[in-house]
Amino acid sequence: MIIDANVLLEFKRLFTEHPLFLLGLLLLVGYAVGKLALRVRLPEVTGFIVAGLLVSPYTTGIVQKEMNDLLHVVTEVAIGFLALTIGAEFSRSKLKRIGRDVLGITMMSLVGTFLVVLVGCLLLDQWFARVELGYPYAILLAVIACATSPAIIVAEVHHMRAQGRFIDYLFGVVALTDAVTVLLFGLAFTVVMNLLGDAGSFALLGQSIQEILFSVGVGALAALPLSALLRYSHNRNELMIITIGYVFVVTGAAIALHLSPLLTNMALGAVIAQMPQGSRRVFRGLEPFTPPIYALFFIIAGLEIDPRVFIGGSALGAGLAYVLIRGVGKYGTIWLGCRLRGVAAPVRQYMGLCMFSKGGIALGFVLLIQTSPVLESVSGTPVYDHFSLLVNIVLMSIFVNELVSPIFLRYAVVRGNEMR
Repeated sequence: MIIDANVLLEFKRLFTEHPLFLLGLLLLVGYAVGKLALRVRLPEVTGFIVAGLLVSPYTTGIVQKEMNDLLHVVTEVAIGFLALTIGAEFSRSKLKRIGRDVLGITMMSLVGTFLVVLVGCLLLDQWFARVELGYPYAILLAVIACATSPAIIVAEVHHMRAQGRFIDYLFGVVALTDAVTVLLFGLAFTVVMNLLGDAGSFALLGQSIQEILFSVGVGALAALPLSALLRYSHNRNELMIITIGYVFVVTGAAIALHLSPLLTNMALGAVIAQMPQGSRRVFRGLEPFTPPIYALFFIIAGLEIDPRVFIGGSALGAGLAYVLIRGVGKYGTIWLGCRLRGVAAPVRQYMGLCMFSKGGIALGFVLLIQTSPVLESVSGTPVYDHFSLLVNIVLMSIFVNELVSPIFLRYAVVRGNEMR
């Protein structure tokens, strides 16, 4: 019996265009590739990202671009839970114990990474003949380099069930770094746009400050109704229903109000962590729910990677150099900050290796640049070409760091946390 090729194509279309079938397929493929990654001593997270890359619209085409867009709701949910977990690390007891150290290390890392990457990007003109980056674009690249994606860090730490002083420092520095980087990017983009002749771009700085303040405020206030609801939860199932529903509502409200879901849920988690009643119950109750959500998050991240951008272009060499410069800056400045604060040797030696991850926040900065009215107004000019190169360099760095950073992270957590 001969089956018509059109029938097979129609069969594939019917199934792969249904969201439930697609989610199930992604989970199963991610599970298989994640297991394979563990067998070759790679982190499971790397396997999830590779799984997404294997079925992406840019490789095999099993998942079409239209369906990829529909999966963004899963990404938003995952960001909500990831941010809630990070915010929980800002409990009163931990802030008293390591708060000043975290602040000092973060500030040293931000300033040092910015300066190292800024100088390195200016030197790229000398290293690559086809790369022409003036100091305005180098400023943006340096600020974007400061961001660290919390998703890989939280997921891998949970997978390893790691706890201890090293993890407290790690989560604290990551959370504070990302909050400050959002503000720095608004300032940097304002400065760059004015250097390039757009005098009206100061509005972006005000928007960035407003977004941070309102996001934190909404998240903190949202914890009050949740505290009241927790009094009516008498078992683990009720607690899970209330908490999951509440995180969905808060994340959706942040997106609808054009706030940062990351900062909003971080503030929510931080306030919950101060509550004497039920804070530990909340986070323990979410543990059974998060593994498939985290897995889908990284698989979808793999779906969005387009390797064709880097084939035969100047962004390939410049992007790899950018990854190297950022890595040196991140590790060196974290080490120096820990040394100046007198932090214990295991934390000082290994925490910098955890900071290479780069994903959602950096991608958000890229999307803001690409959708900026200023960029549209200079289409077809050298300024537009410079911004296009900048975007490709950042995308290249995200591609490399998403695949490689979990390897360094896992090694660093084991060594720095003194685990077997």
